[in-house]
Amino acid sequence: MSEKDAVELSTASRHLLSIKAETDELTPRQEAFLRDFISRYNKRTEKSKKFSEKYRPVFSDWVNSMGYRQSLKEIRYPIAGHRSSGSRIWDIDENEYIDLAMGYGVNFLGHSPAFITQALKSQLEKGIQLAPLFDLTGEIAELICELTGAERVAFSNTGTEAVMSALRLARACTERNKIVLFEGSYHGHFDGVMVTHNEKGSFPWSPGTPPGMAEDVLTLNYGTEESLDMIRSLGHELAAVLVEPIQSRKPEFYPEAFLGELRQITAETGTALIFDEVITGFRVHPGGMQGYSDIRADITTYGKAVANGMPISIIAGKARFLDAIDGGIWNYEDDSYPREKPAAFAGTFRKHPLAMTAAHAVLMYLKEQGPSLQEELNRRSSEFADTLNAYFEKENVPVRANHFGSIFQFRAYGKYDPSLQPIETDILFHLLMEKGVYTWEKRSCYLSTAHTDEDTDFIIQAVKESISELREGGFPFST
Repeated sequence: MSEKDAVELSTASRHLLSIKAETDELTPRQEAFLRDFISRYNKRTEKSKKFSEKYRPVFSDWVNSMGYRQSLKEIRYPIAGHRSSGSRIWDIDENEYIDLAMGYGVNFLGHSPAFITQALKSQLEKGIQLAPLFDLTGEIAELICELTGAERVAFSNTGTEAVMSALRLARACTERNKIVLFEGSYHGHFDGVMVTHNEKGSFPWSPGTPPGMAEDVLTLNYGTEESLDMIRSLGHELAAVLVEPIQSRKPEFYPEAFLGELRQITAETGTALIFDEVITGFRVHPGGMQGYSDIRADITTYGKAVANGMPISIIAGKARFLDAIDGGIWNYEDDSYPREKPAAFAGTFRKHPLAMTAAHAVLMYLKEQGPSLQEELNRRSSEFADTLNAYFEKENVPVRANHFGSIFQFRAYGKYDPSLQPIETDILFHLLMEKGVYTWEKRSCYLSTAHTDEDTDFIIQAVKESISELREGGFPFST
């Protein structure tokens, strides 16, 4: 690896945690404001800070240092949660928050809906049997196929596992190795997708990932004609094109025409089109993005909302690809047998009774409610974002609430772009926390069906007060 490549890898690695070790240059007014705020915040969340300090020596977790900034070191600790209900969480200091993280998008129906809690209690009384096939597995697979249009379904535990398995199935069935994915997408922490590129080609963006993992991976820009041309030129060399239709880090961008053309190209070349819908699945529509539009993938990965808090992921799609898990369909009392060459697929906790019980309860509920459940939440989310953006524009605040459906992100721009690591946005989110609005360290946000109009009004008011307070503290934070 050249010195330049090593520097790029080091920069990408540090960006994973958004670490800023240099002290910010602040005016005396700004320093005084921060001293007062840090003191208040530490007092309010005293137990969370002590928790982090006590267990950091033995507990290694990326949120320990996520968003580390030397100037805000004394408030760089995760809030330790204690309980949750509906749209609310409480920390170990008993501070109450309206939750905008919602389990990284998991809690589509809010925290601890009564019907899911009761289903889990009932299953706990029956026991946790892992080796025998769980008795609701077949019905859950049927529900997923009914809602999404998939032909067959397999289960795993995390989005990372689902993506890893989907790529293996695509490579096994096409007998090709190369894949395409797009800059700005997130597909979990499997080595085979942690790839970026420069003018020399693809390379891993995390230390510990061998360069060889990037050899058959091409990363392209999302939504451009140049990317489509590149995919056309590769033609029959590609095993798969992996797409996050709505990028969780850029939810406002939905290149529908691009996706339609991508579907046509991959169909013509026999390349598997894989949609990563771990976040959008069941949230934007009962059928995910493929229910929202008429663009159909060959394989789709789901997770998060489907079990509303329990760990599960799903690989769903055409039988041609899913048959590579079990050799394909066969029947009794005839000469049929598993004819397809199987690819490796395993996991002790796949089909875990508690996760499957929660998924069954959620899927039955989504089926009963129909698309109106998501449509209403999408409408309310749009109104929420529009109200915020009208305020931002009127007050010259360099932020936009970018969203798709109930997925949104507070995105600063100009000299406050996140890539520049401005201190103002870090302070803003901590001010929101002080006022009772919880966001996690990466600031991707979600509304749930449990959020009320009163909740969104509270959030809007908290945003306005936080920006006013930031400006009064000597931070202009203006366009």
